[in-house]
Amino acid sequence: MTDLLQTSNLTVRFGGHVAVDAVSCSFRAGELTAIVGPNGAGKTTYFNLISGQIPASSGSVHLLGQDIGRLSPSERCRRGLGRAFQLTNLFPKLSVLENVRLAIQAHRLVRGALFSMASSHTALTDEAMAVLERVRLHAIAEQPVTELSHGNQRKLEVAMLIALDPKVYMFDEPTAGMSADEAPVVLDLIAELKADTDRTILLVEHKMDVIRTLADRIIVLHNGALVADGDPAEVIASDVVQEAYMGKELADV
Repeated sequence: MTDLLQTSNLTVRFGGHVAVDAVSCSFRAGELTAIVGPNGAGKTTYFNLISGQIPASSGSVHLLGQDIGRLSPSERCRRGLGRAFQLTNLFPKLSVLENVRLAIQAHRLVRGALFSMASSHTALTDEAMAVLERVRLHAIAEQPVTELSHGNQRKLEVAMLIALDPKVYMFDEPTAGMSADEAPVVLDLIAELKADTDRTILLVEHKMDVIRTLADRIIVLHNGALVADGDPAEVIASDVVQEAYMGKELADV
């Protein structure tokens, strides 16, 4: 499998606190990697460094072999890095369908007519509806975003991320705040995306049943450092993970 994304000695300091501590890791095409660890372990901060939300103090991020460490979040998106909350800002006054159609237009660099009527872009509208069918939102395609439940807004964010067609999908607790009925739709969709062996998926998740079902690999962060990396069954059974999830103090690693 080909490495699509690499971080090398990636570090960020906030004053005297090291939030991510020299994390080096490669992520391969066709693989879903779950990133786990106790609260405050640095998981979301690591995501923020990769996606460009915050600048690194040192180290590098490479996407498709190119150093993207100095690029803006939007430019990283154009290069093929997709993060749901970062890239899929919803347009609340537009419909569900219009939101996804705009994401498709943005991906294709359609210029000058981003806010024109969907009827003038039949092919784009059909493509947007196909994406909405995947996330089970096609029945409410004409509904304004302001009328959506929290769970449906999360599903719409995933739909817009799919529309951007990234090489790397980054999901930070994608089912947070969703009901028991809504969450399986997003998890099933992530499982479908995983079948594309040209892409890689990074998943921050606390629910071990979700991790066991979806992950090909687990990495564990603790106090900002990478402390375990490997097969899900072995990592879950390791002392590092058991201690972290039992809330015990981890020994120096």
